[in-house]
Amino acid sequence: MVVVMQPGATQHQVDAVVAHIEARGGAAFVSRGVRRTIVGVVGDTDICFELDLSRMPGVATVLRVTAPYKLVSAEASGERSVVHVGPPDRRAPIGPGTFTLIAGPPALVSGDQAVEAARLAAAAGASVLRGATYRPRLAPPSPPGMDESDLRTLAEIGRATGLPILVEVVDPADVETVAGYADMLHVGSVNMQNLPLLDQVGRCGRPVLLTRGTHATVEEWLLAAEYIAERGNLDIVLCEAGVRTFDPAVSRALDIGAVPRVQRLSHLPVIVDPSTGAHELVVPLARAAIAAGADGLLVDVHPDPDSVLVDGRCPVAGAVLRELASVLRHLPPLMGRALADARRS
Repeated sequence: MVVVMQPGATQHQVDAVVAHIEARGGAAFVSRGVRRTIVGVVGDTDICFELDLSRMPGVATVLRVTAPYKLVSAEASGERSVVHVGPPDRRAPIGPGTFTLIAGPPALVSGDQAVEAARLAAAAGASVLRGATYRPRLAPPSPPGMDESDLRTLAEIGRATGLPILVEVVDPADVETVAGYADMLHVGSVNMQNLPLLDQVGRCGRPVLLTRGTHATVEEWLLAAEYIAERGNLDIVLCEAGVRTFDPAVSRALDIGAVPRVQRLSHLPVIVDPSTGAHELVVPLARAAIAAGADGLLVDVHPDPDSVLVDGRCPVAGAVLRELASVLRHLPPLMGRALADARRS
């Protein structure tokens, strides 16, 4: 069961609902998004409904949710969610009605590269700048990762370009530091079920991009999102990045059917990462994602793609990036979506 609070519900009203649930032996999980607060209820369903929570001040509606991922379930909301990334002066929406490009390098070597990558991303229509991973990846050779000075550089570039920034984090101990600079935190596919990390990003007060693990089912993916939501953070964007197959031609096979399926199961926004290990597939897979109803793309952009040493990534530049930019100008409007622009949101 979930209790959906009214948009203007006060903290006192939320606390009263939680206290009422716990007094009858139930467990309550409060999760806050930009526009709504939802209280998930675990316990005897019949007893929970006897509480008559719908009559309490600040409560909009009480719903019986059958899915195991109650807070992020489509049953918990009458409409699909929009997640806003960044401060008010450069805020990018991710959700229905818009199409959001998140772009940037999978690895950085210098500040000059970061500036040039940001310029390329913005020119292609990006409204969120992706920063490099904060720690090395598992497969050698790996870039040296980022330290706090790199985070400061990225934050400065974000302010200069007018773009909020997304940074991947892999160590729970780094979450607070990264959240101090980044506007959105990225949990990559290898960490989708890293529970200590999910616990920390759920408490950090920043929107979270959660990439599906290469071996994870859709339900496992949504349960990972539920784990974040139970820690109080409902500003979650899901990212479909492909699943592991036996075909060595690509690092992952994009499961494009997961996009409409997840949108039926959950109210969370869903974007697609088409960087499956082959440059020539990025634009066709981006077209497929737009046509399937995705809310955005996560694309690797780098001024010198051949120099990037990150396993399984295929950053784009030059003609491929220009073709992608053309696709983003023309295809989303045909699907009833406007290309998001953080500098005019």
